[in-house]
Amino acid sequence: MILFKSKPVTSVLILLLGMFCHTVAFANQRLTQDTLQSRADTVSAINQRSVDLMQLLEQQRRDSVKRLALENQLLTIQLSDRKENKQLVEELHVLRSRDSILLARRKQKVDSLKLLNNGAPVVPFRDTIFRIYTSLGSYTARDRASAIEDRIRNLAANLDFQVDSLRAWQNENNWIIAWNDQMIMSFNDQDALWTNTDIASLAEMKLQDIKSAITKYREETSLKNLLTSILQAALIITVLLVLLIGMNKLAAWTRRKLIGNRGKRLLGIRVRGYQLISPERQVRILWILITGAKWLLILTSFYLALPMMLNLFPSTRGYAPVLLSYFLNPLHDIGASVIAYFPNLITIIVICIVFFYALKVLKFFAGELRSGALHIPGFFPDWALPTYHILRVLLLAFLMIVIFPYLPGSDSSIFKGVSVFIGVLFTFSSAGALGNIVAGLVLTYMRSFSLGDRVKIGDISGDIIEKSLLVTRIRTTKNEVISVPNSQVMNSHTINYSADSQEKGLIIHTNLTMSYETRWQVVHELAKKAALQVELIEAEPAPFVLQNSLDDFYITYEINAYTKHPNKQAQIYSELHKSLMDVFHEAGIELLSPHYSAIRDGNKPDIPDAFISPKDSQH
Repeated sequence: MILFKSKPVTSVLILLLGMFCHTVAFANQRLTQDTLQSRADTVSAINQRSVDLMQLLEQQRRDSVKRLALENQLLTIQLSDRKENKQLVEELHVLRSRDSILLARRKQKVDSLKLLNNGAPVVPFRDTIFRIYTSLGSYTARDRASAIEDRIRNLAANLDFQVDSLRAWQNENNWIIAWNDQMIMSFNDQDALWTNTDIASLAEMKLQDIKSAITKYREETSLKNLLTSILQAALIITVLLVLLIGMNKLAAWTRRKLIGNRGKRLLGIRVRGYQLISPERQVRILWILITGAKWLLILTSFYLALPMMLNLFPSTRGYAPVLLSYFLNPLHDIGASVIAYFPNLITIIVICIVFFYALKVLKFFAGELRSGALHIPGFFPDWALPTYHILRVLLLAFLMIVIFPYLPGSDSSIFKGVSVFIGVLFTFSSAGALGNIVAGLVLTYMRSFSLGDRVKIGDISGDIIEKSLLVTRIRTTKNEVISVPNSQVMNSHTINYSADSQEKGLIIHTNLTMSYETRWQVVHELAKKAALQVELIEAEPAPFVLQNSLDDFYITYEINAYTKHPNKQAQIYSELHKSLMDVFHEAGIELLSPHYSAIRDGNKPDIPDAFISPKDSQH
């Protein structure tokens, strides 16, 4: 029985859970910091380039004012002053050249800003009609776009408004689009520069965009279009109901067919005579799959029909792409990720094929070494399989190291954090198991025992029936199976009775006590005779007897005999004891351990008669 203390286990679990949460939080924080830093860098770059663009614009304006002043001065000077006239013309030429250079630099700055600034979209109804890229006074691009959206919506809702009455005209350096006295939007040459056109063409283009958007919106929200959309929605619902009824009827018909074919065509699945799946379970599995497919089709039909109906009405048309994107975007992302990952997948497959055949080669040589077909000096055949397992684990670990950079998400902070957490968790939870594995490997190469050997490990005696990396299992003489952890085997002394039993024989021995009056030669002869009568005791080498001690009342003899059957020691000892009893009883000798109280009053001494002198017998 293994007892666990709840408090330490709970503390360890809480510690591991805290480490995991801290790792994930740290990874998320790092990812958030990287994202915020990237956004801050982008905003800083946009601001810096916008400042440079405003400086260029201001320089160009100053040059324009100066050029205008020079042109006025040129008109007022006397024609006779040719030197001053020439100087003014050259200065005007320089200003015009610099104006062209500044304009080119402004366009270059705008082109670089387009990579970072997508502009504020103007979406009065459903679609984006154009974008605003620059600020005007205290209004940002987003503020200008929002104000233009509101004004366009108000125009579309005004029944007195006619699209032909919308006009665009120039007001000093700006252009204005307005209806009557209501201004819709204004823009300057900076807006024209962002669209890479002149300001007049930009005004005409924006005017036509606004007219087209209002006209399209009014057509979509007309009574005729609404009635048509309602009829189309009713048709979609009808088709959807027909599909649902058809799928339910098809599922019911399929269920009847499955039940009818149970035991006829559906006979279950057998693998080499083993009934892996019974006919009833096969029918149940097929019905679960059909039911799942039915509900998948129903949910897909609803999900696809709902955006179709929403797309029929202008007020809900914007929700259709959103709902479809929830369904299509994951599929698109998965497909794109699979296609993008395909080269890495091919690399992983090639690496796995190389390692697979490397393992095949190792397994072949391990089999040859184990069978004895291949011999390496100093390498025992029973080392072949453990060595193969060690090399296989090392190769698999090296395989994971090689393919790790090609795994999807291996560069993410969360992936690395979870990998570290799993490694720490494995280290804490498998400390004892790793110790047993190392001990099992050491025992294998120590060759202390093999399967089937009769051993004694600590206080446990029995036959080895299993050797694994974690435990060694022993079957005792009472048919008990005891599992001993390999680390405990390493820390205990091991007695192997079978190591040299086939070559030199195992010496079994037992003690017997005899009185001093029995001659030791008789005891030796009878003990050897009794040992040779046991079936599993070898005649050669011959049994021998040792006199272990001369005690107070008796002599302790030890009979030693050789056997090549160490796994049958209990039976051999039992037969030997029976044979000793029979042989000594036949010789008329009792197997006793006598106790004497010697009173020297002339009694006969307790020694064999052959050693009693006449002087002693007279006494």
